[in-house]
Amino acid sequence: MIGEKMSDKEKEIYNALKTVIDPELTVNLVDLGFIYDIQVEDRTAIIKMTLTIMGCPLTELLNKEITTAVTFVPQIEKCKINLVWYPQWTPDKMSRAARLILGIH
Repeated sequence: MIGEKMSDKEKEIYNALKTVIDPELTVNLVDLGFIYDIQVEDRTAIIKMTLTIMGCPLTELLNKEITTAVTFVPQIEKCKINLVWYPQWTPDKMSRAARLILGIH
């Protein structure tokens, strides 16, 4: 899980995910609190994540950008994205930086 002990490779993937920006909110997915877990199996990164709403029109775009960012990490060839709705995303999952950018105090 995020926040628990991550391997060096999982940390690299976590940092790569910080480059993926939600185009509507203009904040990266990590700071928005969308990334719930990162695992590596062989050369595949498995990302457990959520979005603000089901049926988000940006899902495909974000999936492509996530896959591009993650497969740029050395020794990672594939990315599997598991989109989940529990636990439900709420603004309290955002980092302090994201809240400041979005004007949420």
